[in-house]
Amino acid sequence: MKKKALIVGINNYPDSPLRGCVNDANVVGKELLRNGDGSINFSIRTEHNVQQKGVLRGMIEECFSGGIDIDIALFYFSGHGHIDSVGGYIVTPDYSKHDVGVSMQEILTIANDSKCRNRIVVLDCCHSGFLGSISTSGQTTSMINEGVTILTASKSNESAMEISGEGVFTSLFVDALAGGAADITGNITPGGIYAYIDKALGPWAQRPVFKTNVNSFSPIKKVKPLVNEEVIRRLIEYFDDPTFEVQLNPSYEPTNALHIKHKVVKPYAIEDHVNIFSDLQQLEGVGLVVPVGEKHMYYAAMNSKSCKLTPCGQHYWRLVKEKLL
Repeated sequence: MKKKALIVGINNYPDSPLRGCVNDANVVGKELLRNGDGSINFSIRTEHNVQQKGVLRGMIEECFSGGIDIDIALFYFSGHGHIDSVGGYIVTPDYSKHDVGVSMQEILTIANDSKCRNRIVVLDCCHSGFLGSISTSGQTTSMINEGVTILTASKSNESAMEISGEGVFTSLFVDALAGGAADITGNITPGGIYAYIDKALGPWAQRPVFKTNVNSFSPIKKVKPLVNEEVIRRLIEYFDDPTFEVQLNPSYEPTNALHIKHKVVKPYAIEDHVNIFSDLQQLEGVGLVVPVGEKHMYYAAMNSKSCKLTPCGQHYWRLVKEKLL
C-alpha cells in the first residue's frame, strides 16, 4: 500500500508572523511517518516557510500526481487562511492585495482531478471550511469528486485558534493519529479523526468541517488494536448468530480452581472454558459483549448466567461472518 503526504507549515509572514505552524507541520509529519508497530506508513515531504504561491501550488500538484497505485495522497497545511468575495485561499508570504496565495478552488480541482485512489486535504488555517465550496451569486455549492476527503480546522467564517504556540485543531489531529481516533481493530480513518476532533472541540467556538465522497475509508494509520483481531474473529465460534447468548457457569472463571485458596464451587475451572472466557472478557472490555443479568462477567460466570453481543458486537460478528475482517 503506497501512501504519500505533503506537510507544509508557514510561520514567516512579513506583516503577521505565526509561531506554531512549522512545529505543527513537524509533529504531523512525525505522527504520519510510522504506524503504531514502527513500520513505515507514509512517504513524507515536509516543507517549512514556502515563500511563493507558485512554488506551493507546484508542490500540491506533485503531491496528488500518480495513479491508482497510490492508495492515499494527503496534503496538510498550517498557516494563514483568507476569504474574500470570490473565494478562499491558503496564504503564502509573497501575498499582495489581490493575490494572497493558492486558492482553495485550485486545491480542490487538483485533488478532484488526481488519479490517486484516496485524496485527503487537511487545513489548519482561518476560513478553511470554505474548501470544497464554490461561491457564486450568493450561493455556495459543494463540488467534491469520488475519493476526495476534506478535514478543516474551522468553518468558512471562523478563525483557527492557537494556544501556547500550537494550533488547537492540529494538536487534536495529532492526538487522534497517536491512537485517540483508533477503532477496535486499531485502524485510524478520516471519519474517526473527525469524530474525535469534533467531540473534543465541543466547548470551543471553532468548529471543524468534514466533507467526503468515498464508498469506504482507507485507514490513514494503524496502531495497536484494543483487542487482537484473532479474538474478534472467534466471535462466530462463540456466538451461533448475532442474537445468540453464550451460557456461562463457574467452570469459565479461572479463579474457581481447587488450588486457589478461597471458596470454590462446582463445576471447577476448565482450561478450554477459561480460554474462551478470557476472550469474552476482552470483548466485553471493548464494548462488543455484555453479561446478561449481572454487572460483571465474573458474576455472570459464577452465577451461571449468560453473555450476549452488543449492537456493535453484532456488527463485528457480521464482518467476520462475511470475511470482511
